Amino acid sequence: MRAMNRTAAPLLSLLLVLGAGNLTPARALVRLGDALPAHPWASSANDDEREIVVLYSHDCGDLGELWSALLRSGLPIRAVNAEDVASPAPAGLSVWHGPDATAFARALAVSAYPTVLLVRGERVLNAWEGTFSGKL
Repeated sequence: MRAMNRTAAPLLSLLLVLGAGNLTPARALVRLGDALPAHPWASSANDDEREIVVLYSHDCGDLGELWSALLRSGLPIRAVNAEDVASPAPAGLSVWHGPDATAFARALAVSAYPTVLLVRGERVLNAWEGTFSGKL
C-alpha cells in the first residue's frame, strides 16, 4: 500500500467537507480550468503546487470552521476580502482587500461568498460557493 504524504489526509478531509454539502453544491459560475485574473501575489515557482484561494466578504457570518478546515489542509491560502468592507482572516494570513480584490472576485464570476477555489499553476481545479454550516 502506498504511503500518504503528511498533507494528504487533511486535504482529503477538506475536500470531503467542501463536497459533502457544507457549502452549497457546486453551482459555481467559476469555470474550471480558467486562469486566475490579475492578482498581487507571486505565482508559484512550481506549477504542480496546489493552493487555495478564498473569496469572502464581511457578510459571510462566522467562517471559523471553514478557516480551520482550510488551514488544516496544509496548502498555501490566498485570502481575498471582496466588497469594500474589511473583514478579518486568521492570524498569519495576508488578506487582499479593496476595489482590486472585488474586481478579481467579479472577474471570476463568483455568485456567492464564501467561494473556495483549489488552484494549480494559476488555473482553477475546483470551486465551491455558498455558506458554510460549520459541520465537519
